Amino acid sequence: MNFSTALVMAAWLAFAFGQTQEVQQPVATETPAQKTAASEKSETTARGKLNDAEYKIGPQDVLRIDVWKEAEVSRAVPVRPDGKISLPLLNDVQAAGLTPMQLSTVIADGLKKFMNDPQVTVSVSEINSRRIYVTGEVARAGAFPLLPNMTVLQALSSSGGFTQFAKLKNIYVLRIEYGKQMKLP
Repeated sequence: MNFSTALVMAAWLAFAFGQTQEVQQPVATETPAQKTAASEKSETTARGKLNDAEYKIGPQDVLRIDVWKEAEVSRAVPVRPDGKISLPLLNDVQAAGLTPMQLSTVIADGLKKFMNDPQVTVSVSEINSRRIYVTGEVARAGAFPLLPNMTVLQALSSSGGFTQFAKLKNIYVLRIEYGKQMKLP
């Protein structure tokens, strides 16, 4: 596969699978604890993780499940290829396709059989389900995590940049808009 093809593939993946996000503005009537949580969520989003309210969990992601005052149930769990996670008391729980908030509700509902009013928090500690592949005349070809709003330049930087053999004048981007493929110089 030549460099131009590799760049086109990286660009297509970045544009096709990138998610947009909005940072939620804090409401004026928030408590100090809510303001801290909103601030932490904004910081997490700025560092490259997705806003938990919008992010759909996928296979190979790693989740942090915290059940208030129940340390033996709280843990980090990987999402298996079948989209499920394994938890004490509940066994297998479908996680892929849900937001962390939706999964919190599912887990809390399941735990109600074993404890009174369980308070469950789910956070995504590692995003591994969305990946791009950069190949061709780059320093480190391979799979890389697709971060929110990632550009083609950032994808190439993830791979260590071009080698000395890359033909930089043969670069173009393929983009799909309205179901049609467009070639951009």
